[in-house]
Amino acid sequence: MTKINHWINNQIFTSQSGRAQDVWDPATGQSEKQVVLADETDVNKAVEAAQTAFPAWANFSPLKRARILDKFKTLLWDNVDALAKVISAEHGKTHDDALGEITRGIEVVEFSTAIPHLLKSDYSDQVGTNVDSYNMRQSLGVVVGITPFNFPAMVPMWMFPIAIACGNTFVLKPSERDPSTSMMIADLLKQAGLPDGVFNIVHGDKVAVDALLTHPDVQAVSFVGSTPIAKYIYETGMQNGKRVQALGGAKNHMIIMPDADIDMAVNALIGASYGSAGERCMAISVAVPVTDAVADALIERLKPKVEALKIGPASDKATEMGPLITAQHRDKVSSYIDIGEQEGATLVLDGRGFQQKMQGYENGYYLGGTLFDNVTEEMRIWKEEIFGPVLSVVRKPDYQSAVKLVNQHQYANGTAIFTRDGDTARNFARHIQVGMVGVNVPIPVPMAFHSFGGWKGSLFGDHAMHGNEGVRFYTKIKTVTTRWMSGLREDPQFTLPTL
Repeated sequence: MTKINHWINNQIFTSQSGRAQDVWDPATGQSEKQVVLADETDVNKAVEAAQTAFPAWANFSPLKRARILDKFKTLLWDNVDALAKVISAEHGKTHDDALGEITRGIEVVEFSTAIPHLLKSDYSDQVGTNVDSYNMRQSLGVVVGITPFNFPAMVPMWMFPIAIACGNTFVLKPSERDPSTSMMIADLLKQAGLPDGVFNIVHGDKVAVDALLTHPDVQAVSFVGSTPIAKYIYETGMQNGKRVQALGGAKNHMIIMPDADIDMAVNALIGASYGSAGERCMAISVAVPVTDAVADALIERLKPKVEALKIGPASDKATEMGPLITAQHRDKVSSYIDIGEQEGATLVLDGRGFQQKMQGYENGYYLGGTLFDNVTEEMRIWKEEIFGPVLSVVRKPDYQSAVKLVNQHQYANGTAIFTRDGDTARNFARHIQVGMVGVNVPIPVPMAFHSFGGWKGSLFGDHAMHGNEGVRFYTKIKTVTTRWMSGLREDPQFTLPTL
């Protein structure tokens, strides 16, 4: 049984916590690895290493930090296939999907290599007699990332490249369900020349999370996960004096207007709803066709495509949708199908029991593509995040009621509209109460030089991830006012200077 330990000071750190849990292959239901779970002592060691490394790293020139990240980027490309295989083995997503995840993460690394420009500040000459003023952005210190299972490469790379580019040191607490990717990333950072202690990893559960949230040397915390945990991370971190950005859950809607290209919308829905088995915070889980005619056409075209999904292990190159991450999560998603039936939604396609069809993989955590029609706002399958391959269709008679449906939801992460009408699209983009919007784009994940973040129950804190928002989150501003007297002298002043 392979043991996965922590990474502290650029080397594997063997924990004495005595706690570990299995890491499962979701395609087979088998385990050949265990991840060691940190205790408070392990967390203290990681934070201590980061705190010790911070002064020297913060004193590196931004250009020197950028060059290390640039070498890291090259190493990521050189090892992208190996990274994708590890992701597929522990998460279950297809190889191509894993490659796409890594590519989006690398884009943030590329953005971070521009840090010499991104940290440039303002300078005002002669704001008063012989007085100049300027500001600078300086690093915070030790910062922490707590990341989910569904993107073991991309989500950490939303955080640590910008954080360390800005001069901070970093402690990552990845998901204990798929921990190996982060260890490969740590080794690549070492190969790129990152000094000891700048990037550290502690694996673990709530014990490790609480130790990080309450540690006095931790200055900021970034989190991606469910809304209840995001709220807990935000409140606990803030109570302990941390700066916090915590991204929570989602229930992303796609409105399909009567003038939309219906085949384009259907193909977009298939990928956006069932890709990665629906385990994406930007997955489309609710389709909102406007008028019954559009809804009927949508269901008619969707049903055969969902039935035809090639479901299997990532090792099969023909696979379009892999298993869910754990047996427990598969059962939770399956329970929502039970709930949808009980609430009166029309079950067009039922994915329960699909694993029984998987010859040789009957013990894997598979669920077939599921499709509900006639879902209403009173139903739990509309209200709650399911995080699986379950698409709900909510029919609406007109554009206004469709927009109202989206705006009244507690989550506001992403949304999309499919239409040929520019006026409708512009109105939607301006007035929808959601953080990320797609127009004929089903999964509107921003590029690295923009920022990722939702509204309402999907984000706690004032800053979104990566882009300029990320730079602002991982730095604090300092304003300096200088006066050079040039031989002038003044009497003492006892009022606030006005320059």
